[in-house]
Amino acid sequence: MSGSASSASYRWAGASSQDPLVLMAHVDVVPADQGDGWSAPPFDGRIAEGFVWGRGALDDKGPLLVILEAVEELLRQGFSPARDVYLSFGGDEEVFGRAAAAIAETLAARGVSPWLVLDEGGAVVDAPLPFVPGRAAMIGLGEKGIVTLRLRARGDGGHASAPRGHTAISRLARAIERLNPATFPPRAPQTIARMLAVLGARAGGVPGVVLRVLASVPRLAGPVLARMGSEPAALVRTTLAATRLSGGSADNVLPSHATATLNLRLIPGDTVGTVVARVRRRVRDPKVSVELVDGSDPSPESPADSAAFAALRAAVGAAFPDALVVPYLMMQASDARHFHRRWPSVYRFAPLEMSAAQRASIHGSDERVEIASLERGRDFHMELIRGLS
Repeated sequence: MSGSASSASYRWAGASSQDPLVLMAHVDVVPADQGDGWSAPPFDGRIAEGFVWGRGALDDKGPLLVILEAVEELLRQGFSPARDVYLSFGGDEEVFGRAAAAIAETLAARGVSPWLVLDEGGAVVDAPLPFVPGRAAMIGLGEKGIVTLRLRARGDGGHASAPRGHTAISRLARAIERLNPATFPPRAPQTIARMLAVLGARAGGVPGVVLRVLASVPRLAGPVLARMGSEPAALVRTTLAATRLSGGSADNVLPSHATATLNLRLIPGDTVGTVVARVRRRVRDPKVSVELVDGSDPSPESPADSAAFAALRAAVGAAFPDALVVPYLMMQASDARHFHRRWPSVYRFAPLEMSAAQRASIHGSDERVEIASLERGRDFHMELIRGLS
């Protein structure tokens, strides 16, 4: 074991130290407040109606718990894995910290080369796209990149009783308005084409034909998915959202400075450099600067035809036998990106059932996980570890 108060890495020695399994999770959570619309205090961990309610139930303490439950149950049974199993638990994922990066660096320095790395990501969902029935286990082959930008606007200050021209706030508002969804054109990465092909086989009929055609013609898939709602659209384009605003010093003073923070998620094919350049072209205001605060490019894409992916498929089949295994691109950032820079077989899947309402509760209010789903998540990990060879 190694780690700190906020992160930890454990090694469970198996029959072989070659090509180990790495199971990842993070222990930190985002803030929550009772006044944000929670039905129960967000840090009480209340059990009611067959669910555990509270911040982190899905992101990421639920997935963390099922890993620990699986390992503890196998240890209780006296089981010994065929190869080493590492548990990597970061403590600062929500603030894009360095814990997971430090763990990956430590493993690499020790000559560890994982056969399979599994972190949070997709889940078991109902009807993953319109006209696609049944449940699907969405396994992320990669994840989008992330960029934080800061817009700084300058304007003429003065007394609010005599406004003139553009203030810093109005310049900032105009710049943000120019950064609409059309800033980044939609296109379907290879992983999304694979996803459409798998879902097309499940859909059947005319919808199935349409999905299979889109899978074979990715240039059409991007514009079509972009019109199917926010989640499908996010799969095929770099997204941009203004998340913080600041400006002004008094109610009766025209502000001379104002700032906005932008959060971007980059699809494969875009880079930190290309998106910053495009944002600057769209803003096109010499009195609004665009500052790169932080950023990382999209991850590589892991194979969907490997033995490692087959192991995940088998574990899904044992725990969620009615769920179709579907490759997809994770829209959020995760600690897994630090591992994916070094090793090729890195996947993103939280083995829990999540409805649309539950997915909306992540970083929102009334985050909750079904107790029965936690049991199936434990079973998934037990099957994955037992299946190592």
